[in-house]
Amino acid sequence: MLSANLSGIFYLISGVLFILALRGLSSPETSRQGNFFGILGMIIAITVTFLSIGNFSTGFVVVLIFLLIGGLIGAFIAYKIPMTAMPELVAGFHSLVGLAAVFVAIAAFLNPGAFNLGSPGNIKLGSLIEMSIGAAVGAITFSGSIIAFLKLQGIMSGSPITFKGQHLFNALILISIIVLTYLLCSTQSSNLFWILLAVSFLIGFLLIIPIGGADMPVVISMLNSYSGWAAAGIGFTLENTALIITGALVGSSGAILSYIMCKGMNRSFFNVILGGFGATEQSSSSQNKEQRPVKSGNADDAAFLMKNASSVIIVPGYGMAVAQAQHALREMVDTLKKNDIKVSYAIHPVAGRMPGHMNVLLAEANVPYDEVFELEEINNDFANADVAFVIGANDVTNPVAKTDPQSPIYGMPVLDVEKCKSVLFVKRSLSPGYAGIDNDLFYKENTLMLFADAKKMTEDITKNL
Repeated sequence: MLSANLSGIFYLISGVLFILALRGLSSPETSRQGNFFGILGMIIAITVTFLSIGNFSTGFVVVLIFLLIGGLIGAFIAYKIPMTAMPELVAGFHSLVGLAAVFVAIAAFLNPGAFNLGSPGNIKLGSLIEMSIGAAVGAITFSGSIIAFLKLQGIMSGSPITFKGQHLFNALILISIIVLTYLLCSTQSSNLFWILLAVSFLIGFLLIIPIGGADMPVVISMLNSYSGWAAAGIGFTLENTALIITGALVGSSGAILSYIMCKGMNRSFFNVILGGFGATEQSSSSQNKEQRPVKSGNADDAAFLMKNASSVIIVPGYGMAVAQAQHALREMVDTLKKNDIKVSYAIHPVAGRMPGHMNVLLAEANVPYDEVFELEEINNDFANADVAFVIGANDVTNPVAKTDPQSPIYGMPVLDVEKCKSVLFVKRSLSPGYAGIDNDLFYKENTLMLFADAKKMTEDITKNL
C-alpha cells in the first residue's frame, strides 16, 4: 500500500500529464502525442488508486472486476462506433461520468465512515457541501446528457421543446436546489438528500429539451464541462487529488470551449447554459416552403466545371462522414492538383455536429494540415473561387442564417459558399439539415445539385477527371 505522500506525488504527475494532453490535443500535429500523455496519466492514476486500497486482498479484486467489465465495454464501443456517431458517443459517456458522481455521493452519504467523513447524521459540513454539489451537478449531467444523446441519435426530435413559463419554472427549480442543499447541510436528513437528487435529475431534462439541433454542439461541450465539475466535487469528497485535478481541467476546458463555440455561432453563452433561453421556433415560412425548382447534374457535369476552374474550395459535412467519403475525396483532390488547380478545405466550427469532427476525418485521409482552414480564415476567399464543392454539409452553408430573423440558425456565422462562381452540392435529397430547415443555397442560380451517395459521386467525378 502506498503512503499518502507518495500517492499525492504520483497523482500530481498524472495531473501534469493531463495538462500536457490538453495542450497536445489543441493542434492536429500534436494530437497523437496529447493522446499518449492522457493515456499515460490515466494509467498512473489507476495504478496509484489500486495501490492505495486499504483492504488490498479483497478490495483489489473487487475494483479489478469492475474495471475489467467497464473497460471491456468501453473498448468494444470505442472500437465499433463509427466516426459519424462520435457526438452521440460523447454525450453517452458524459452521462456515465455524471451517474458515477451520483453513485459516489450516495455511497459517501450512506456510509460516511468508509470515506473518513464522519458518521451518518454527523457528516463534516465541508464534506456534505462538496457531496451535495457533486451529486446535484452529476445528476444534471446524467439526465441532460441522456436527452442530448436521444436528440443526436434521432430517437427524440431535434426541435426545441418548450412550454409556457418554462424559464420561470426552471429558475424556481434551481433555487429549490440551493435551498435543499442548505437544509440538507443543516439537518442531514436522508429524505432531503433523495429529494435533492430527484430535483437535480429533473432540471437536467428541462435544461436540454428546449435547445434545438442547431445549438446541440454547444450543449455537448457544456455537458462535458458539467461532468468535469461533478468529478471535481466528488474528488473533494474522496480527498482524491487526481480526481480534483482531472475534474477541474475537464470542467474549465469544457467551459472555455463552450464559450468559444458560442462566439463562433453568435449565441449567448448564458442563454445556452440556462437551457435555450430565448430560443426561437422555426419560422412557418421555412416549414411550409413550396418546393422550388433546382438545377441537378451528374459526375460528368461536376468534372467539367472543376477541370475548367483555377481554384476549388471543398466544404465537408456530416454527409461526408456518413458515406465515409474522406478517402475518395482525397483522391479527387489529388487529381485536381495534378491539373494545377488550387484546392483548399473550409471547415465550419460545428460541421458534423461536433467541434473538430471534420478535421479528424480529413486527417484520417492524410489531408495536409496547411490545406485546411477554419471559417474565419477562408470565408473571404469564396468570392474569388471558381467552384465550391459542398459534400454533405447543410446548415453551416445556409444563407438564411443571415436573412431570416425567425430562423433557428439566424445570426450563426455560415460559410459564404453562395458567393462562388459555381457551387456543386452533393446530397442524397433536398431534405433539411439537423436544424430542420430548408437550405436556400439549393435554389441559387449558381448551384448545381448532385443527388447521390457522397462517396460514389466523388469516385465518379474522379473517374471523369
